[in-house]
Amino acid sequence: MIQGTSSGAGKSTVVVGLCRILSDLGYRVMPFKAQNMSSNVYHIRDGNKVQEIALAQAIQAVACRIKPNARMNPILLKPQDNYRSRIMLNGFFYSELDVKQYYEKFVLQRGFPAVIEALDDLRQQNEIVVIEGAGSPAEVNISRYDIANMLLADKFNAPVLLVADIERGGCFATLVGTIRLLSLRHRRLIRGFLINKFRGDITILEAAVDRVERITRKKILGIIPKIQFRLPQEDSLDTHVGPKIPPGTWDREIDFIANRIKSEIPIMKIIENITGLNRK
Repeated sequence: MIQGTSSGAGKSTVVVGLCRILSDLGYRVMPFKAQNMSSNVYHIRDGNKVQEIALAQAIQAVACRIKPNARMNPILLKPQDNYRSRIMLNGFFYSELDVKQYYEKFVLQRGFPAVIEALDDLRQQNEIVVIEGAGSPAEVNISRYDIANMLLADKFNAPVLLVADIERGGCFATLVGTIRLLSLRHRRLIRGFLINKFRGDITILEAAVDRVERITRKKILGIIPKIQFRLPQEDSLDTHVGPKIPPGTWDREIDFIANRIKSEIPIMKIIENITGLNRK
């Protein structure tokens, strides 16, 4: 599972890269995001039936070289006015709810069981499922409802890599703060950190890396450079270069992201160490 210290940390991009890398190695791999809030929607058409998932999961499916499937994103929240969202469940419209209604009447009662069922199904059909978290796992005000992060990781005992965005500043504070705000039960699921969007000489980070590792007792496993790409992003905090490109050209951008990640960090060694997965 790839979680982030904030929205826009680069979770979706890291998942895109991992999915393509694992697919290139011959694994049956599929992406998954339990709950996504986005107005960027992908339509899955099957005859007269049309399902909707977040565009980010459709791009991740292409990275896996498979067709997008509604099980990859069982809950999609499409923001409306006045803090209300249209709730898409398994690709179909379920209801329009405000924030209070969503948390009190839907997310644990109806949403989480659907998420568990979808992920169970994907796990049975694939060797690897790369799960993307949502926002930050340390939003303590909603932690008991946060089915897209630690509740899900805990349910499936998924090893977690925590991604932080160094470009916006406060990267090391967000890593330390996230760990400190998590329960001890959830801290154990985090196997290490990835620093994302770095520019410059990596040696200037050495003292900070050492201090964060001593405080958190977690390793910074890789530092990913700022990757300029043109895939559409799901989050308003993310940026992309130039115009959005059509689906037929996504593959080239996906390969570019995967190759940059592979060239900068020992990603398969990291995955093997935290999961026990052996390279084919």
